[in-house]
Amino acid sequence: MNLSNLLESGMLVCFGFSWPINVVKAYRAGTAKSTSLAFILLIITGYVAGICAKLNNHQYNYVLAVYFLNLVIVMTNVLVYFRNRALDKKREEVFMGSNNTTKANKVVYAHEEQIILADEKKEPSVSSMVLLGGTYDKEIPAAKINDEFELETDLVNTSTFALSLKNAKEYFKKYVASINVEGIILHLGEEDKDLFATNPTEFDNLYLSLLSTIKMVNKKCSLALVSLDNPKNDALVAEMNRHIEGIASSEQADFINLESATLWNPKATKASSDFARSMGLNVKKPIYDVAKIVYSYAAQNIAHDAGRLNIAG
Repeated sequence: MNLSNLLESGMLVCFGFSWPINVVKAYRAGTAKSTSLAFILLIITGYVAGICAKLNNHQYNYVLAVYFLNLVIVMTNVLVYFRNRALDKKREEVFMGSNNTTKANKVVYAHEEQIILADEKKEPSVSSMVLLGGTYDKEIPAAKINDEFELETDLVNTSTFALSLKNAKEYFKKYVASINVEGIILHLGEEDKDLFATNPTEFDNLYLSLLSTIKMVNKKCSLALVSLDNPKNDALVAEMNRHIEGIASSEQADFINLESATLWNPKATKASSDFARSMGLNVKKPIYDVAKIVYSYAAQNIAHDAGRLNIAG
């Protein structure tokens, strides 16, 4: 066996090993926003050049077969890229509409697996923060919190009824991925207690897969993971919160512990920001502070009542 051919094959295998993984990740992410078509085409050009060199020198051996294998895998990335671009376009049509009517003065909300376009004073900006949660969270009035606490960012509530980790990734890709955001506040797990009780590893994997998809869509997006409310000190919920905190730590995300929500004072946070602005400083609240404001407001104004949610007062 020719040592040079063996080494060249080893180089090609090592160089091309990441491409099948990239195909799977890109397919699961369902968006082309973080994919560079020009880079993929450059790699394809390199493989084609290598194949042509082998053919020109009449080197018909297993090295040539490895070249072809890598080329096929990389070309699969191109197919996935155009598939994801089509999905991105469909999502844009869902959010923005396929006609040429005005898009001004609208805010996007998700409600029971459907997108509702509600008239508001302003549309989500590129500095939006998204709230992604379930039944409890969809009652949080994002527009009111924006106005009352002057968040310096548009809080967009995309929460929906009974959202679980099992369907959260597909829901994110369908309704949230096309929103250009700087941060996402996730409050998930309430619908996954039975899953966690029987298979906590799957719970962790589903949460991590969702975070991986979010990061693939928007690498610069800040994340905050919110714990489950546990007023009765339930042992299962407490263990779920320990897992959520561990996931937040491993993924370098903020962890918001709702056990302290009733002690937080959102008006104090607002007052400190107002003082900074009065001194000529333009302060934008980090995602941790925004999440604290949102859930301290929720703790004071939204209450659980026999499985239903009621606005307090």
